[in-house]
Amino acid sequence: MGGPEKLAQRKAQGLLNARERIERLFDPGSFMESGRYAVSNRPEDRESTPADGKVGGFGRVAGRETAVLSNDFTVKGASSAGINIKKLKHMKAVARKRGIPMVFLGESTGARMPDVMGAASIGSKDDPVEYQRMRDSPWAAAVLGYCFGSSAWYASMSDFCVMRKGGIMAVSSPRLISMAIGRQVDAEELGGWRVHSEVSGLVDQVVDTDEQAIDAIKQFLSYLPSHNMEPPPEYPVAEGSGADMGKILTLLPESSNQVYDVKKVIRCVFDRDSMFEMKSRYGKAIVTALARLDGKSVGVIANNPLHRGGAIGADECQKVQSFFVLCDSFNIPIVMLVDQPGFLIGMEGEHKGVTGKAMNWFNAMTLVTTPKISVVMRKSYGLAVSNMGGGGNADEVACWVTAEVSFMKPEFGARVVFGVSPDEPEKYQEAVAKMSKGSTAYDMAAIYTAHDVIDPRDTRNWLIRMLEVHRMRLTNGVGEHLMRTWPTSY
Repeated sequence: MGGPEKLAQRKAQGLLNARERIERLFDPGSFMESGRYAVSNRPEDRESTPADGKVGGFGRVAGRETAVLSNDFTVKGASSAGINIKKLKHMKAVARKRGIPMVFLGESTGARMPDVMGAASIGSKDDPVEYQRMRDSPWAAAVLGYCFGSSAWYASMSDFCVMRKGGIMAVSSPRLISMAIGRQVDAEELGGWRVHSEVSGLVDQVVDTDEQAIDAIKQFLSYLPSHNMEPPPEYPVAEGSGADMGKILTLLPESSNQVYDVKKVIRCVFDRDSMFEMKSRYGKAIVTALARLDGKSVGVIANNPLHRGGAIGADECQKVQSFFVLCDSFNIPIVMLVDQPGFLIGMEGEHKGVTGKAMNWFNAMTLVTTPKISVVMRKSYGLAVSNMGGGGNADEVACWVTAEVSFMKPEFGARVVFGVSPDEPEKYQEAVAKMSKGSTAYDMAAIYTAHDVIDPRDTRNWLIRMLEVHRMRLTNGVGEHLMRTWPTSY
């Protein structure tokens, strides 16, 4: 490592060093280092580059073998160079070939100069698949400081990315960008935690400390298999799971015009304390979360009326696509909880390409080969009915008795078709009644678009049974992984 003085400075800042981070990640005594004696291939740097600035090896997370690469910022800023890149590639190759997760603990200044200067260096890598992602095994990454160059690349390619506040992720450093454009660039505005959790959507969770970031990675991995040719692990059902189902009716207002937080419904339905939300600050009108149901991993996609009434925008589309890729790649069944007014209309949505993003969602949905179960809770309108599992896009569909499904909200339909407004109460109510016909849960069930109409209090038990019915027995719980090569970022 970079010596006592640099290590003391980090400790004073409340930061873990590269080896302490590995110690936090792995089960006690399980880490075996690979490349301990690696150093720079430049003779003048060999004495000052222990492990060449990147600590790699293998250990166990909750008893499961896992590969790791932890950047040592105290050694030349953990900059990337010939030898440590060989180490990184070895970790990745072993993870892929042997079916174990890969963890990147990122903090680096980017490429090491002058090592990479000149055509002979930058142009002779001869590795066209260096940044190929086939999702053979899960990848998880933490942004734990300045992350430029390769540490940013691998964070962006990972299935889960957690960022510590104070970290910065960007293609290049603010210093280099300032030199290029001739004005100062603020690091937080360039690539701080708000940028990547709220604007770019590249970061799944934000935490305050190194310890919290590493614990989040461990929790994420607990929902996933070690590789894509086995089902996710199962756990004992947490005590008290489902105990509040009798109160679920109190969580949703009766009027569809009133908002509520769907996260309360998720916590009620799924195993106690099992909700692991991803991208909570991005595309807020939809919640995507890993959870457990009867001890088994599931992916939850739920409209959240608390934000924009649940209207689906471009960010929500990208968020769901990313989640589909994760679940399909690693054999995780999907549960959709539906309460949505349709796609976000207007300039904001169009300027962000919501039409194209909605079609990407559709395409993604057709490629998901894990079970998809949909529950319509309160309302579902427009083309988004199909996006949330209607129209044959889910293996099972149930409607709560309160559900309403139609092309658009009846009040809007009354205005469009009959040209009446609330200023004419009698005519307006008559028109609304006409537009409301044929949109109840039982109307859906009558044409077998919904397979069942259920009491909301039975939701948990119905989901458990349907997921058991649709368990992938013929392939030992393994899907076709048609989305494993989809883009890693959106």
